Amino acid sequence: MKRILIILFSVSGIATLAQTPIYLNPNAPVEDRVEDALQRMTLEEKVAMTHAQSKFSSSGVPRLGIPENWMSDGPHGVRAEVLWDEWYGANWTNDSCIVFPALTALAATWNPSLAELYGKSIGEEARYRNKNVLLGPGVNIYRTPLNGRNFEYMGEDPFLASAMVVPYVSGVQSNNVAACVKHFALNNQEKYRDYINVTVSERALHEIYLPAFKAAVQQGKAWAIMGSYNRYKQQHCSHNQYLLNDILKKEWNFDGVTVSDWGGVHDTKEAVNNGLDMEFGTWTNGMNFGKSNAYDEYFMAQPYLNLLKNKEASEEQLNDKVRRILRLIFRTNMSSERKYGSFGSPEHAATGRKIAEEGIVLLQNNNNILPIDIEKTKKILVVGENALKSMTVGGGSSSLKAKYEISPLEGIRLRAGDNAEIKYVAGYESPPAKEQDVKDAKEPQYKEIDAEALRNEATAAAQEADIVLFIGGLNKNSGQDCEGDDRISLDLPYEQDALISNLIKANPKTIVIIISGNAVAMPWVNQAPAIIEAWYNGTEAGNALASVLFGDVNPSGKLPFTFPVRLQDNGAHALGDYPGDGENETYKDDIFVGYRWLDKENINPLFAFGHGLSYTTFDYGKAKTDKTKMTAGEQITLSISVKNTGTREGAEVVQLYIHDKKSTLPRPVKELKGFKKILLKADEEQIVTFTIDKNALVYYDDGKGEWIVESGEFEAWIGSSSADIKYKTVFELY
Repeated sequence: MKRILIILFSVSGIATLAQTPIYLNPNAPVEDRVEDALQRMTLEEKVAMTHAQSKFSSSGVPRLGIPENWMSDGPHGVRAEVLWDEWYGANWTNDSCIVFPALTALAATWNPSLAELYGKSIGEEARYRNKNVLLGPGVNIYRTPLNGRNFEYMGEDPFLASAMVVPYVSGVQSNNVAACVKHFALNNQEKYRDYINVTVSERALHEIYLPAFKAAVQQGKAWAIMGSYNRYKQQHCSHNQYLLNDILKKEWNFDGVTVSDWGGVHDTKEAVNNGLDMEFGTWTNGMNFGKSNAYDEYFMAQPYLNLLKNKEASEEQLNDKVRRILRLIFRTNMSSERKYGSFGSPEHAATGRKIAEEGIVLLQNNNNILPIDIEKTKKILVVGENALKSMTVGGGSSSLKAKYEISPLEGIRLRAGDNAEIKYVAGYESPPAKEQDVKDAKEPQYKEIDAEALRNEATAAAQEADIVLFIGGLNKNSGQDCEGDDRISLDLPYEQDALISNLIKANPKTIVIIISGNAVAMPWVNQAPAIIEAWYNGTEAGNALASVLFGDVNPSGKLPFTFPVRLQDNGAHALGDYPGDGENETYKDDIFVGYRWLDKENINPLFAFGHGLSYTTFDYGKAKTDKTKMTAGEQITLSISVKNTGTREGAEVVQLYIHDKKSTLPRPVKELKGFKKILLKADEEQIVTFTIDKNALVYYDDGKGEWIVESGEFEAWIGSSSADIKYKTVFELY
């Protein structure tokens, strides 16, 4: 006997099953989803979202199907996985990334389209690894060449940093991964960073130190901002009323989340009231450093919940934080448009190589000794530890596990092939360093380094070579280009200066290649025929360098910061305020940072901001404007012809600076207000056009608390660097 089961559905039942909560509807407006989710959450669930649950994650709401937030260090690669509650590596076998060039190298390309490609590519890597927040990019201004973290940032000029950060942010977020722009704000040194209180004028704050953050928020639409460790107005910047509430959220209308730097929170009430949304990395219950799994005792965990239950904090204020966090989730993890991403791909490696090649700066090339003619150069000697040393590990939070890393020596050997004999000698050696983020890593054994013997060996070998390639500079060890402390000196470490001088004496065809994220002193500059700044260029560093050395790529990088002759030529050091007294630091250089200071004091740089040579030559014509007078509501169009007068294709960065001939408050001699990178074939000429409006003429009057523009005469200066001005033209604002 067959049994027939009949199931009856009521029309109302079908309607009920078909109704999806708004917050789960990917097609609903984000703000509707946020409000729907918020009203379904308990107080405890809300508070749980405002603090970490592991080293790099925060809670979602499992009951509602709202996922966790997972973050990863950047800004030039997706960090390897770490243990849940420790900094040590988790030893996964599938988290080896493509390491992109450090951001100094990206800034040196002066190419916003490459910044967008960079962001898109690193965003794809983060997305594939299921990270919905990338902790980068960094845009703190290069104030002193001793800052150990300068290599993570975009140079000394706020206009350049702004122009490069906006497309980077857009590129990352095109993958529905949030860019978390850092470190907001005034984190311009690593020494005393955890507690130093920065005193700076409102004018310098608005003109120098905030513009790149503002551009990232208002133009790039960044979804997250990370606070810095230091203090400003006696409040830590990760919970700073003026920076986070008054400027970021109210003045700039930022609708994303604010995230503390790891360990940057110090007080529950300040964190709650002064604009912080998410607390990470405190690793403490507020009293005992290092307590494991102390997440419930974070400043914004149980202590925050207690304030709410005791009516000492408002749920309305909490709701604002949770709205921002939910908005982040719906923009990333729960977006219907979220891509799949890709990781460790050949395409990403090629992107990294392209950026590295465009970022390498040819500083000096006397008698056109470069590029190397491989047909006439049969014995090449490579000298220097940095020819072999890995530059993708170390340096603090930016340390990465590279899928592979082509060293400079390997890149040179691959390019030369069988056409030349490549010999390597160390020439110098740095002390061994303890492995970073490795559990139970042992302190390395002391090793006696005989610098003189190494130097003599290299000098003798140099006499037998057709050409010498010295590859040195800084590294990622503590006290070099590394998070947590600053450099001790502008000089090259490990007795490299003596080695370079000896090499040049032994072989006048010695090319000096500096790998660093900072400027270095060069007492041998007048003897070296050629000098290259090669940065920390990541996975494809060696191939990129070889491409430039042998002329496969015509260098077009320009310095994003000034190389001073000596440390005292830098404003922060000339005025004696760096690094402060351990508790306070006053920015006495005010708005005169970088080339602005050298211009003011009439000091010649070693190599100027914006400087970079090519294997071809460019000729600038006369600049023309469509008018000589304008009102504040108008603009002037300026054009200038640039011609490639050499024999090969090359790219030039045409730079526009503005000079205010007379102003009520002191102003820099000139300020970068525009640039364009153009590619020209041999004998090709192109007209480069800039528009100048009042935004290029304003300055911040801290007495009035507003941006102002004054009528009078201005000059537009066109040049190939801040020290190489080709043409000036006068116009008037009335």
